[in-house]
Amino acid sequence: MSQHPLPDNLHLDTLAVRTAVDRSQYGENSEALYLTSGYVQPSAEASARRFAGEEDGYTYGRSGNPTVSSFEMRLAALEGSEAALATASGMSSIMLMLFSLLKAGDHVLYSQSMFGSTIKLIGSEFARFGVESTIVAQTDLAAWKAAIRPNTKILFAETPTNPLTEVCDIAALADLAHNAGALLAVDNCFATPILQRPMGMGSDIVMHSGTKYLDGQGRVMAGALCASEKLITEKFLPVIKNSGMVLSPFNAWVVLKGLETLDIRMRAQSARAHELALWLQEHPRVARVYYPGLASHPQHDLAMKQMSGLGGAVLSLDVKAQDPQSARTQAFHVLDSLRVLSLCTNLGDTKTLLTHPASTSHGKLSEDQRQAAGIGQGLIRVAVGLEHIDDLKADLLRGLDTL
Repeated sequence: MSQHPLPDNLHLDTLAVRTAVDRSQYGENSEALYLTSGYVQPSAEASARRFAGEEDGYTYGRSGNPTVSSFEMRLAALEGSEAALATASGMSSIMLMLFSLLKAGDHVLYSQSMFGSTIKLIGSEFARFGVESTIVAQTDLAAWKAAIRPNTKILFAETPTNPLTEVCDIAALADLAHNAGALLAVDNCFATPILQRPMGMGSDIVMHSGTKYLDGQGRVMAGALCASEKLITEKFLPVIKNSGMVLSPFNAWVVLKGLETLDIRMRAQSARAHELALWLQEHPRVARVYYPGLASHPQHDLAMKQMSGLGGAVLSLDVKAQDPQSARTQAFHVLDSLRVLSLCTNLGDTKTLLTHPASTSHGKLSEDQRQAAGIGQGLIRVAVGLEHIDDLKADLLRGLDTL
C-alpha cells in the first residue's frame, strides 16, 4: 500500500507533509479520509490471498485502513523506522508492546520517573499475569545495569520524563539492553521526532501518544509503535488484529494532518518554554524549575545533544512552601488563579495547559511511589502552547504574586 517513491534524503518537514498512501483516482491533494469498516474484494481468490497475508490489500477495519496507513507511513518516515503501527491511544500502544513481547516469568526494567499510568500498568496489571518488573532511577545507568536479569526482555525509558523532564542516555541504555539480549523501548512523546529520533541512537521500539504533540491541538486520542518491519509484522500486528485496539480512521486523519505542522509547532513552543523557564527560575515564589533547556538541569548537556539543542515544550516548577500540605495549597492557588491558561491534564496542545501531577497523572500511585519519582505536592507541570510569552507570564503572576 505504499505510494510512488519520494526522492531520497528529504528533510523531516517535507516528509511530514508529503508521506502518505497513493492518491485515489480523484487526485485529492489533501489525504482522503476513508470511513469504512469493510472492503469489497475483487474476487474470492484475491480475498482468500489477502486474508492469508499472501497479497497486499485491505480486508477489514481491524486489519488496516488507507487513512491509518498514511499516518503510520508518515510517522515511520519522521522517526526513521522501517514501519509503524497505529493504536487507539498512547497507553494502548504500551499495552500492545508488552502483551506482544512478554509472557509469564519475563522481566521488564523501567524508569521510576515514568508516567503514572505506565507504572501502574507494568507494576500492577501485568504483575497479575506473572510478568516481573523492576523500577530504577531514570538517570542512574549503573542502577539499570545492576537490575538486569537473565529473564529481562525489555528496558523501557521515557525521555524526557513526565513531569520532571529527566533525560536518560538512549545510546548507553541501548548498549545495555542489547548486551543482555533485551530490547530497548523509548517513549518519545515529549521530544517527538522533530527534536529526538531514538531509533538512530539504538532504540528498538519508539512509543508515541499521538494525543499529544502529533495531533497538536488536543482533539483526538491516538497512539503508535515504531519499530522494525519484523517486529511490526511478526509480533505487534497479529496481536492488534485479534485484540482490536486499533486507531479509528477519523482520528488517524486528524493526527496525520497534525504532523504537517509538527516541526514549526515544536520549535515555536520550545522557544516559548525556554523563555518561560528562564523567567520562572528568577521568581521568588518558585523553589525550582525542571526544564532540560536550562543550564541548571542535571542532564542539560545530554539533553542538548539528544534533542537537537532544544529543551522541548514542557517544564515543571515547585512552588515554595513549608510542608507538603501547604505546598498543595500553594500550588492549587496558582492553578485556580489562571484566567487565560488552562487547568487541563493533557499536553502538546497549542493552548498552554497546567496540571498538578500529584493529584492527577500520579494521583493513583502510593505516596512512597510519588516520593521515589520526585512528585511533590507543590509541583506544577506547564505544557507551553503558542500564546504570547507576555500573556503566559502575566497569567502565572496572578497566582505567584499573591501567594
